[in-house]
Amino acid sequence: MTVSNATDAGLRAEHPLDKPSSLGQWPNYAVVAILLAGLVYVGYSLTNELTSSVAVPWILLGLALLIALGFEFVNGFHDTANAVATVIYTNSLPAELAVIWSGFFNFLGVMTASGAVAFGIISLLPVELIMQVGSSAGLAMVFSLLIAAILWNLGTWYLGIPSSSSHTLVGSIVGVGLANQFLAPAGTVTSGVDWSKATEVGMSLLISPLVGFGVAALLLLVMKVLVKSKALYEAPKGNTPPPLWIRALLIFTCTGVSFAHGSNDGQKGMGLIMLILIGVVPTAFALNRTPDVNYLEAYKAASTAASTALHKYAKPEIAVTDAREVVNNAVRTKTWSDEMSAALPRFIDETSASISPYGSAANVPNGMVSNTRNDMYLIGEALKLVEKQKPLPLQDAEMTAVKSYHKAIDNATKFIPTWVKVAVALALGLGTMVGWKRIVVTVGEKIGKTHLTYGQGASAELVAMGTIFTADSLGLPVSTTHILSSGVAGTMVANGSGLQMSTVRNLAMAWILTLPVSIALSFTLFLILRHLI
Repeated sequence: MTVSNATDAGLRAEHPLDKPSSLGQWPNYAVVAILLAGLVYVGYSLTNELTSSVAVPWILLGLALLIALGFEFVNGFHDTANAVATVIYTNSLPAELAVIWSGFFNFLGVMTASGAVAFGIISLLPVELIMQVGSSAGLAMVFSLLIAAILWNLGTWYLGIPSSSSHTLVGSIVGVGLANQFLAPAGTVTSGVDWSKATEVGMSLLISPLVGFGVAALLLLVMKVLVKSKALYEAPKGNTPPPLWIRALLIFTCTGVSFAHGSNDGQKGMGLIMLILIGVVPTAFALNRTPDVNYLEAYKAASTAASTALHKYAKPEIAVTDAREVVNNAVRTKTWSDEMSAALPRFIDETSASISPYGSAANVPNGMVSNTRNDMYLIGEALKLVEKQKPLPLQDAEMTAVKSYHKAIDNATKFIPTWVKVAVALALGLGTMVGWKRIVVTVGEKIGKTHLTYGQGASAELVAMGTIFTADSLGLPVSTTHILSSGVAGTMVANGSGLQMSTVRNLAMAWILTLPVSIALSFTLFLILRHLI
């Protein structure tokens, strides 16, 4: 049965999007209850954490958080729709129940996320803007990249074209970095785009759709050899659900993709929200105020060990007047020098000495929090150069000391409160349940020339789930949209079903245009906001 036949008026009554749920309004009531409980928890937690702040710019904070959560909301109804297309079009779950099911597991994925992807995305941003995120330039950065990403996502969603939120966000970050360099006075040392990290992220976004296409096609062919059940390779008949074991398989893959999507994509919003909180209310969020009670002692021990290891490679004849400035310039330019070898251990000692008298991070005076956080973050970026570029002939024990200290810094400066995870999870889950239909129709009806079979749906989602989980463990962002839609296309080719080339062209154009358009949007918005803020 072809897609065009499936959508004829005479068969419209059997269309999977029109299949009613037998649960009535109860799922909707449950969603409303979860949303209300989540909002109460987020509001209480935020208010409680802000009690330590001297002054809170509530309007600015509210606007910034609203835009950040808006990005995740759009991400939810744009990207997560891919996860439910297969279970809806194979009649494994009614559309309404499938969307709620996917939203719930997106929520769980966000809540269990490690944070590695969140701070991997943030590391693409210019270092000085991260360190001064509360300044006008820092706020312009956050607003520009978020608004640019939302605009492109909304545009592609309106046209029903699956596009990648990850791709869009990376492009927006690159645009801000380029604009930051463009506005810098001639001859100044200004950081723009971390091209090494951008290349790493770009490669993951480039390769993952190819993996989705090729591996899903191969998996379907292998399944046909190993699993001889004829029912697995048939298209659904009317509104009849598939056999129980096939239905269980498809619900499992939908669950896995939804959970993986929440775990990976949800982290992008977390990282941006933390940037906003650090910039707008640094006294509450610049440093992790709730680590282990013995954290500061462990931090000082790690600091001493790393400093001792690095001091060995400082040349005595090199004089350093301002250690912080030397480290700052080295991090901005990603270059090492003999002066840096002398400055870094000295800067580590100075930073450790400044917080030693306070016993714990919670006791650091409000007036010192921002500077302390920036100093620690700067050291962390410098240690990243030591680990990646290996400019010093460190022995194994010395490199271990450096990595241990780097981890201690990350524990203090790169953290995500539980309420932030809940807020992102709610936005992502709610988005999933609101605007899913346009993208679902594209994935379910407009990629292949024939109806999606059970085996095709399972193959595409198994590959998507595995690819996203792998990227998550590596701290890399990937596109759920690109992986799953290319996986569906791969199974159509492997099945000999053929592709609807108009949709393939639209997908390819969205993939090609996302980076340049999002770069241009965020570049332009940053220039405008720098003059307005």
